[in-house]
Amino acid sequence: MALVVQKFGGSSVADAASIQRVARRVVETKEAGNDVVVVVSAMGDTTDELLDLAGQITEDAPAREMDILLTAGERISMALLAMAIHEQGARARSYTGQQAGLRTDTRYGKASIVGVVPERIVRAIKDGQVAIVAGFQGVNEHNDVTTLGRGGSDTTAVALAAALDADVCEIYTDVDGLFTADPRIVPNARRVQRITYEETLELAAHGAKILHLRAVEFARRYNVPLHVRSSFSNKQGTWVADAHVGDQEEEAMEDPIISGVAHDRSQGKITVVGVPDVPGTAAHLFEVVAAADANIDMIVQNVSSQATGLTDISFTLPEADGPATLKAIEGARDRLQYDELRYDDQIGKLSLVGAGMRTHPGVSAKLFGALSAAGINIEMISTSEIRISVVTRAQDLDAAVRAVHTAFDLDAEETEAVVYGGTGR
Repeated sequence: MALVVQKFGGSSVADAASIQRVARRVVETKEAGNDVVVVVSAMGDTTDELLDLAGQITEDAPAREMDILLTAGERISMALLAMAIHEQGARARSYTGQQAGLRTDTRYGKASIVGVVPERIVRAIKDGQVAIVAGFQGVNEHNDVTTLGRGGSDTTAVALAAALDADVCEIYTDVDGLFTADPRIVPNARRVQRITYEETLELAAHGAKILHLRAVEFARRYNVPLHVRSSFSNKQGTWVADAHVGDQEEEAMEDPIISGVAHDRSQGKITVVGVPDVPGTAAHLFEVVAAADANIDMIVQNVSSQATGLTDISFTLPEADGPATLKAIEGARDRLQYDELRYDDQIGKLSLVGAGMRTHPGVSAKLFGALSAAGINIEMISTSEIRISVVTRAQDLDAAVRAVHTAFDLDAEETEAVVYGGTGR
């Protein structure tokens, strides 16, 4: 007997028929002799619809009330799935994040989990029931409902799997696992059979949408095996776990150099023009950015002009963080002494990821050669041991992904990727 945590995204529970299909899969897992805990997202586009409703009421909704509103979607899903499981002859009980013991900090809209006390879930398991938990939500020290940010149901599932010492956390989506690129852009992308936490973190951090970044961080920290699968098929999917060790090390040497190509079109670029090229300037700038609670990705500082002693500093950040960050920098103009502030939201980021890059020279040359041959200009470059990221124009991003995917021989001979739903989440 195993303890299995299953997470189903919005496209997997989009309507009544989908919920009944998910219920059958859950019941089959239970009847196979496993204990089962299920985490669900809101149905289909419910969260977006709730956001639209709030937008019709106010342009400045209180963060606390927004969290109460947005958690309603998952509560609908969990109750309907419990009903569907009962209809198929099994016992189930649904729980909100608060009832399931998900404790968070006090940041409404993007709270972090600080602890999990799943007492009621453990009791339900011992009683032979399927425990269904609303994803994306928890409760803070003031007993207020909080949300974990978009995609937070993945994090809920992995956090519960860690707290319950589950044997596996299955992430069900609308594609058959992780692929070497987004199948919506590269139809002949290959399915990845096995990938390390480290590689998955890089892919998630740089645009891959199947797994939420914080979920992968949780899984790596607590060594929770992840199995990414489609709720619309019975294909094997992708396993995310530790790298090969011991007697499997030789097999690891034969693993592909490149695991995948991720892309991200949700970032903006801020350029601070004409700042003094003296010690402390960058520190002052990024203190201001940090105070605005912005997440910075890539940073480039140009060589200063000998005539003026001034330089430019550019950095990328999520578009959602752009307005507040610009306002903060404008408010610190006297302190930073810059000439001009520019913002560009028409950029795209491409990231090439693979643990095999560590020991294979020539990866950079092949990447830049492929982009050059496709006529795509590069604006910024960032690297790590297992990743190379570049910023291009947004309109060039899809072509860049396809060119790089082909250059590294990632194209499958036959179409492997099927997008059953709409968004991959």
